[in-house]
Amino acid sequence: MLKRYHQMVGGLFRVFDAVVIGLTWLASYWMRFNLPFFETTKGFPAFQTYAALTPLIVVLWISVFSSLKLYQSRRILRRTDEAHLILKAHGVALLFFIAITYLFSEYKYSRGVIIYFAVAGAFLLVACRLIVRNALRSLRSRGFNLRHVLAIGEGGSMESLIYKTDKFPELGLRVLGVVTHQSSPSELVSGKKVLARYGSDYTRIRELVRELDVDQVLIALSRQHYADLDEILRALRDETVDIQLVPDIHEYVTLGCAIEDFDGLPLVNLNDSPLDGWGSIAKRFTDFILAGVALIVLSPVLLLLAVLVRVTSPGPVFFKQERMGLDGRTFWMLKFRSMREGAENETGAVWAQKGDVRRTWFGSFLRATSLDELPQFWNVLRGEMSLVGPRPERPVFVQQFRNEIPHYMLRHKVKAGITGWAQINGWRGNTALDRRIECDLYYIRNWSYFLDLKILVLTLWRGFINKNAY
Repeated sequence: MLKRYHQMVGGLFRVFDAVVIGLTWLASYWMRFNLPFFETTKGFPAFQTYAALTPLIVVLWISVFSSLKLYQSRRILRRTDEAHLILKAHGVALLFFIAITYLFSEYKYSRGVIIYFAVAGAFLLVACRLIVRNALRSLRSRGFNLRHVLAIGEGGSMESLIYKTDKFPELGLRVLGVVTHQSSPSELVSGKKVLARYGSDYTRIRELVRELDVDQVLIALSRQHYADLDEILRALRDETVDIQLVPDIHEYVTLGCAIEDFDGLPLVNLNDSPLDGWGSIAKRFTDFILAGVALIVLSPVLLLLAVLVRVTSPGPVFFKQERMGLDGRTFWMLKFRSMREGAENETGAVWAQKGDVRRTWFGSFLRATSLDELPQFWNVLRGEMSLVGPRPERPVFVQQFRNEIPHYMLRHKVKAGITGWAQINGWRGNTALDRRIECDLYYIRNWSYFLDLKILVLTLWRGFINKNAY
């Protein structure tokens, strides 16, 4: 029954996509020859010539989408990931379409039509898919289209699994009960009834699957019971239920976890950074544009500060210091010089302290207002830093902190930033390192484009002046 429903939902998505693609192609013809963005110098080609391509376009797009598995059941897939898959499939289909139409040398199709079709199609395909997905999620949260789940296992992974299925009712995963190890004394696991115990008799698992009409089996064994996995899978080998395995590795995952398919071999990334793909491209594009604009708009301020640094104390205007950034690579970070020249000749590498006598009087003002950091927009423009990210540290301190603070080096999984989550929460300067690392790891785990925008906005109120900026 459930598989027939999956086929029905997949067919529904195919129909929606076919309608969207077909109508968008026809509308693109109208937009090209009726909107004023493209000049028409060779007259209007016949509408029938473009309309005749509609069946080819629909078949091509549906075929590409099917081959890239866009019509499989994807209840757990995030909306952003699904949008990325749709855009990828749309791009592939578009390339095939351009290649095919190029073969028709007797007629050249309008590039304007194709541009409108590419942009409008991408937007409408994603928008319609998300609307339908949200409608399905709403139905599931009301008790419709539920998948009956049997959970097998124990320990932290099992408890986390049940917690998440209850937390997100829109996924439509209803855990009917738990099969746990026979030594488990409890009759409940995270509020779910223990239906059976494995360890010596595994046939009861197969019986429960049939009695309860189970659609999906989730296996989350603790590491000490991995030896039972063979028997559990052997008991289920003749069943048609979907089987998913949750490895007991949650205590080793500090950033994120993702699985890659290496020619049929699953590879688990334990410290997977969310900053990849389109997110990474969008972040770099934003960094480049905003840093360039900031350097242009603030150029009078930068020039004034440079003159004041130069006339208030002898020495260079800028201070270059080696810092560690993405993947542990070092770069030279720029700042306006706020201390007298040769300030570390006697002290060596030390953090600035409150009332530090090495500062110049104008340097105290620069550090208190964070204006000494403005030259780092140049580092952002060069791609060495980002507008938002963990603050970069000096290699000499990194070698010390990596031995003292757990997971310290994971902050280098993303580019260092001018501002960050720790800074807007007051953890900057000579403050508790463990709290700063907590903030940095929180930022990396929960990164999104909108989180970056939030931090940039909050920096205007919280990031410049701080009692620990000295």
